[in-house]
Amino acid sequence: MRFLRRSLVGVLLLAVTLVVITWSASLVREAVMVRLNEEPRVQPQREREFAANVVLLEPATLTPELTVFGELRSRRTLALRSGTGGIVLEVSEDLVEGGVVEQGQILVRIDPAEAEAELNRTQADLQDAEAEVRDAERALALAQDDLVAAQGQYTLQQQALTRARDLETRGVGTTAAVETAELAVSSAQASVLSSRQSAITAEARIDQARTGLDRAKIAVAEAERIVADTVVRAAFDGILSEVTVSLGGRLTANEQFAQLIDPGQLEVAFRVSTSQYARLLDGNGTLLNAPVRVALDVSGVNLHADGQIIREGATVGTGQTGRLLFARLDSAAGFRSGDFVTVGIDEPEVDGVSLVPSTAVAADQTVLVVDDENRLQLASVELLRRQGDNVIIRIGDLVGQTIVAERSPLLGAGIKVQPIRPGEAAVEEPDEPEMIVLDEERRTKLLEYVTGSRMPEEVKQRIIGQLEQEEVSSETVTRLESRMGS
Repeated sequence: MRFLRRSLVGVLLLAVTLVVITWSASLVREAVMVRLNEEPRVQPQREREFAANVVLLEPATLTPELTVFGELRSRRTLALRSGTGGIVLEVSEDLVEGGVVEQGQILVRIDPAEAEAELNRTQADLQDAEAEVRDAERALALAQDDLVAAQGQYTLQQQALTRARDLETRGVGTTAAVETAELAVSSAQASVLSSRQSAITAEARIDQARTGLDRAKIAVAEAERIVADTVVRAAFDGILSEVTVSLGGRLTANEQFAQLIDPGQLEVAFRVSTSQYARLLDGNGTLLNAPVRVALDVSGVNLHADGQIIREGATVGTGQTGRLLFARLDSAAGFRSGDFVTVGIDEPEVDGVSLVPSTAVAADQTVLVVDDENRLQLASVELLRRQGDNVIIRIGDLVGQTIVAERSPLLGAGIKVQPIRPGEAAVEEPDEPEMIVLDEERRTKLLEYVTGSRMPEEVKQRIIGQLEQEEVSSETVTRLESRMGS
C-alpha cells in the first residue's frame, strides 16, 4: 500500500508540474503575440544642425605672392691666386676664414729673390739693347757720310770725263785719256752703290736694334710685373673664404689660396616653374622687375631683405625645368653668400577675387554656399593661387554669398548648419531629451516605485508629474528602471 500511495503522489506531482508548465508557456505565448501585434511607436526626430565656420565672399584686388626657395650669391667674387711661385714670407693677420679686409691691403708676400734676379738680368739686356741702338745709329751716320763722299767722287769723275771728251773733240786730248776717265767714272759709280748698300745695311741694323730694344723693354716690364706679383693685395673691401695658405708654405704660379667675397653686393638665385614664370611676364613677354622679399630663419630669429628681379638665366640647364631668375638685394645685413633662403615674389594684381581658407575649396574646385535657410548648396569657383593656408579664388556670381570655411565629411549639399562668422563664438544649443510614450502597466509600475521610494518629497512630486505626462523623457525612465532592477 505504501508503494502504491507513493506512486500516486508522484503521478499527481508530475501532472501538476505539466499543467503549470503548459500554463506558463501559454502566458508567454500570449504576451509575445500581444507584443508582436502592437503598432510600432515612432519617436519624433528633430533635424540635426551642424555648427560651421563661414566666410563672406567680397570682391577685392589682391597681389598674389609666389613663394619659392633660393640661394644667395655675391655679384662680386674674386679668386685670389699667386701670380708667381715661391715661398710665402709674409701673411696678413686678416688672411683667415671670414677675415675682413680692405681694398689695397697686403694679404700675402712671396719671396722675391728669383723675380728680382730675373729683373736685373732683363735690365742688363735692356742696357745692351740701348747700346746696340746707339751703335747702329752711329754706323748709319758713317754709312750716310760715306755715301755722300762716294756721290761727290762720282760727280767729279763725271766732270773729268766731260773735259776729256771735250778735249778729244777739239783734237787736244787723246782717246786713252777718255777711256781712263770712263773707267774712273765706272769705279766711282760702283763705290756709290757700295756706300748705298752699306747705308741700307746700317738702317736695317737700326731696325733690328730697336726691335731688340722693344723686346728688352717688354722683358723688363714682365720681370717688374712678376716682382709686383710677389705681393698680393685685396682688390676691394670684402670677406675672405676658402683660405689655404700659411706662413712658410710654398705657392705655385696661379695657385688659388683664398676667395674674396663682397658681402654688400648679394643677389638671390631661385628657380620657378614655367607656369609661374609666365605669370611674371608683361604683355610684351618681358620679365617684370617684380619686388621680392628674402627671409632666413636663424635659430628662431628671422632675417629679412628686400630686392628686385633683374635678370633670368640664358638656358634651362641639363636635367632642370622651369626658369632660373636672379634678384638684386638692396640691403642684406646678416646674410652671407650660400644661405638657403625663402623668396617671396609679388605677382601682378588680380581683380574680382577673394582670399579664403584652403579648407573651403574642395579638390574639384567647389565650395559649399549657405543659403537664406542656412542650408548648404554646392557651387563652383575658379582657383587662381595658393597662398600658404589660404587660396585666392575668382568668385564670379557668388559675390556677397557666405561659404563654409572648413569643409568636413559631415557637411554636404542640403544639410542645415549653424553659421559661425569670424569673431563669433559657436552657440551650442542643448540637445532636447528623447521623449517616449508609456503604456499604462509600465507607467503604473514606475509610479508605484517612485511613491514607495525614499526620495525627498519634492523630488517625488516632480518625477510623478513627469510620469503623468503623455510623453516622458527616455533618460528619466531608463534611470528609474535601472534602480528598480537593482
